[in-house]
Parts: sequence; C-alpha cells; structure tokens
Amino acid sequence: MTTTYAMPQLRSRPEPASDTVYAVASGDLRLAANTTCWPAQQAFEEQVRTAMASHGWAMQRAHDVDPATGHGFIDSQARGIEVFRSVPKDAPVVVVDAVWQYSHHVLAGLRAHRGPILLVANWSGQFPGLVGMLNLTASLTKANIEHSILWSRDFTDEWALDKLGEWLRTGAIAHETSHVRDLPALRDSDEARLGTALAEQLREDHAVIGIFDEGCMGMYNAIIDDEMLNPTGIYKERLSQSALLAEMDRVPAGEAEAALAWLEEAGLTFHWGEDDATELTREQVLSQLRMYIAALRIGDDYGVDAIGIQYQQGLKDQCAASDLAEGLLNNVQRPPVRSRDGERELWAGAPLPHFNEVDEGVAVDALVTNRVWTAMGFDPATTLHDIRWGEEYDGEFVWVFEISGSVPASHNGGYDQSYSMRQVPMFFPKGGGTLSGVSKPGEIVWSRVFVMDDALHADIGRAHVAELPAEETQRRLEATDRQWPIMHAVLHGVSRDQLMARHKANHVQVAYAPDAEAADRALEAKAAMFEGMGIRVHLCGDVAL
Repeated sequence: MTTTYAMPQLRSRPEPASDTVYAVASGDLRLAANTTCWPAQQAFEEQVRTAMASHGWAMQRAHDVDPATGHGFIDSQARGIEVFRSVPKDAPVVVVDAVWQYSHHVLAGLRAHRGPILLVANWSGQFPGLVGMLNLTASLTKANIEHSILWSRDFTDEWALDKLGEWLRTGAIAHETSHVRDLPALRDSDEARLGTALAEQLREDHAVIGIFDEGCMGMYNAIIDDEMLNPTGIYKERLSQSALLAEMDRVPAGEAEAALAWLEEAGLTFHWGEDDATELTREQVLSQLRMYIAALRIGDDYGVDAIGIQYQQGLKDQCAASDLAEGLLNNVQRPPVRSRDGERELWAGAPLPHFNEVDEGVAVDALVTNRVWTAMGFDPATTLHDIRWGEEYDGEFVWVFEISGSVPASHNGGYDQSYSMRQVPMFFPKGGGTLSGVSKPGEIVWSRVFVMDDALHADIGRAHVAELPAEETQRRLEATDRQWPIMHAVLHGVSRDQLMARHKANHVQVAYAPDAEAADRALEAKAAMFEGMGIRVHLCGDVAL
C-alpha cells in the first residue's frame, strides 16, 4: 500500500539584484523605545544609503515600516526569521544600528546567510547604535559567523567611506588591531603566583553564580555554556525572577525603611518628586531596597559567590528598577542585611559581586576581580559599563563609559558624592532610582571575558579615569543619559578605532587600584588567574608585563 504524505514546500528565495545591498534594522523589544528612536534610525539609514550610492551601490530595505507600530525595526526573533526569508541567501547584507538592539532578533537569519555581512553603527551618545553593534558583533563572533563592522558619525568621513568601499569590493574589512598581543609566559613574581594559586583554589573548590533568568535583552554573547564555564571552576544556579518578587514581598517594611535611612545618613542624595509616572518617589526606592535585601537572602540560600538580576524584561512591568540594588551589592559599605532568622549579617564588610543584565562574561570577570583585589588588600568594588561613546578632550580621547545606574558608590568617591535620579519612563515604567555619580580620577584595570573560536578569552588592559571640568561632564551627560553614572576613561595605548575593532561586548569591566604601580600589579595577578582558569588572555595596549 502506498501512503501519501503532505510534503512541505520549500520557500523559493528571490535572486539578488545587481550592485544591491539588503539592509535590515534590529530594534528593541519595547514598543516605546522603538517608536521613540525610529526617526534617528531613519536619518542614519539615509546617511548609509548615500554612502553606498557614492560607491555605485544601491541599498534596499528588506522590510517595511509596520503600519500598526509606526516603526521599521525588527522587534522579535520570529519577525527576524520572517524578514530573512525574503533576503537572497548570497546577497550582501548590512545591519544598520542607530540604537540599542536585541541581537537575537537577527541572529537566526544571519546564521543561515551565505553572503557578506556588514554591521554599521552611528557615532552618537544620544542614540547608542555603537553599543548595539558591539553586542551584535560579539554575538556573531560567539556563533562563528563571519562578518565585518564599521562605524561613523554620518558616513561622510574619508576613513569610513574607504572602509565601506573595501567591504563592497571584497566582502570584508580589515581593521588595525596591533594593540593586542597574547599573554607571554608568566614571570616568577608574587602577583603571578597569587593569580595562579587563586585559580587553582577556584577550580578545586568551585564557585556558584546565581542567575535570575538567563539571556537579557537579546545578549546571546552574554551566555556562556556550562560545558565551557564549568572547567574554570564556576557553576550556575539558575534562579527565577518570580522567586525574587516573592522574596521581595516577604521583606518587612521596616527593613526597607532602615536601609533607606542608612543611605540618607551616608549622604546619598535622592532627587525626590511626587509624580510616580515621571519622578522618583520613596515607594519606588523602598521597592528597590526590598529587592536588594531579597537578593542577598536568596544568594545566601543558594550559597552564591556572585549574583545577576535580569531586570529589563518581566521585572520592568512588576517593580522598580534594579539599578540601586545592583550598585549597593557591589560596594563594600552598604546597608546591613541580616539572615531571615536575624542571626547573621550577610556578606558583612564585603560586596556580593553583581553582574548587571546577567552578563556571564561579567560574572566571571567580577568574581575574579573580587578575589584578586581582596587578596591584594584593595577595594574590590567593581562594575561593568557600556562602551557608550567618546570624544577628544584636551588632546586625548576620553571615552564615556556609562551604565544604567548600578555602580558601587566607592567609584564615585562615596555615597556623599553620589546621587539617585528616576530612571527614564520609556525604559522603566515602574521607575526607580539610579546609583549615580562621576567616577573619581584614578588608575583602573579594564577587561572583558568573551567567547571566540568556541573557547573563553579575556582582553585586559590599563587606563586612567580623567577629571574633566564640570561643564564638560554635564555636556557629556546631556548627550547621553544624564540620570546615569559616568566614567571618563582614557585607555592606555588603545585608540578609539582599535577598541571598536577588537572589543567583543557592549560591556567593559573596570576596577580601581590605589595607584599606577598597584594597578600594574593587580593586572598581572588577574591575568595569571584568568590563565590558570583555562581562559586565553590577551594584553591590550600599554601593559607593564
């Protein structure tokens, strides 16, 4: 007997048009962000289109504006898959990034694509396309997807136009990355011995990182597979944000009030208002402090060595922002929290390292920093920042490192040098305050743990935090997000374009040292610990090793 099945019909792909690049635009998941940022995306796409035309190429959008939403962003993974069904498999594709975007929206389409891929970003503080592009290039690098990247303020400068022409001719762009070198053989030094011993202890005794819902805002690059992570000695405890909300409900009102009183006594300035929809209110901050207390208690329950809260999706519709709680967790001095039975103070006199946006590369880095800096007797407060933007000032390139309000207060010089402002309603409908300030001048070590060639890597380098005039700081805050903490970072021996060409994340990890000599020693110990954990280490720029 013959059986007849309904066989699937494969969709036919269109033939690529001659001298045509197909453009896609990955966006946010949040409708308010997409509609607000759509005009900026349109303007930047037109600049890229004009640049393409100057080389004799047309740029054809692969998807139209959605009349229901009023924007032309790909706003879900399913939509991205649908869009790429109409893109010729062998055609050149450009992903145009003028804003923050969720990389997984286009990852499936780019993974299956055969033609050349280019990511382009605007150079803007207000609309952080370069932040989005850095995440997407890191995600494609982790996925072993060949691609090129390019950035420009408006694609009229000679350098960007020449690089664009290079890609159109060859399908690839070669950037200058001579600032990167592999870690040489470790010296017989106290610092190298310390790092190696700390790595051996970690791999022997193990550590646990607590993750409140893996995979934040499409950051595929921020997920490290267990099979890759576990050989370093680090294991995951996968936690649920619903459990965090439930624990927050169990925190007595008096404990949150006591934490707020502690912060006010320490000198933290709150920019209070009365309109819950647009201003910072006490109830919002008390919600954040309940989250802070709840995170410590859950961390204690599971014996974690670091913890990460994935705030943006889910929690944003349920409670105030996590940023204030995150900054407190990363600081040595913070409101005391006791175990539920009142018998113990949790992490007394020490931070519980927090990895913002559950970025697991940050988790590894923060844990290593905490152990190295603590062993050396330095303040172990550490944080990630977005590589947001930057400009020349007084003869040197000064980066704007900025994150959504979760820095430890010691980075700002203390709580009396810090302040809290309401988060932007577009992204944070339930409000909540930041832990903000201007990072104090000083010497720092910067680093990033990432996945490349199916292995863990770490880039590490030195920098200092510059002190800019108040008016220049304010100008940079107004050009980005004035509510957020800012760091004026000057990288040692790494130019703007070298960092952009190499860096495999939207995030960078930073930690202070008492002085330049101490920072050099801390970097050596940290590099040794990374290597001892089986992570391939790369020195970036001027490093005293």
